[in-house]
Amino acid sequence: MDTNLTKKGFLQAYQKSFGNVAQSCKAVGISRQTYYNWKEKDKSFNQDIINLEPENDFLDFLESKLVEKINNGDTSSIIFALKTKAKKRGYIERQEISMGEDLPLFVDEE
Repeated sequence: MDTNLTKKGFLQAYQKSFGNVAQSCKAVGISRQTYYNWKEKDKSFNQDIINLEPENDFLDFLESKLVEKINNGDTSSIIFALKTKAKKRGYIERQEISMGEDLPLFVDEE
């Protein structure tokens, strides 16, 4: 097995799976321990992992799916987007907590 080719395949799988280590290891036929050994011993490989930033790619992917749902008129997605992105326009849920305004501040225990 060509280790460099396997590492390259791992990096491709890692990016495609948005950083899922188990899925990436399975795709190239290595153990998780092999992945962690590579990260520890191969500075270049470790830097490649860091540079991929799969979390940002995943967030971009999720946002694109949300936009698709919104464009298709999905009410739940529209409400979610308004609650998270349009707070300054008043689209926010608030909870009111009553502290017993009708109760006296002090109770005479006599």
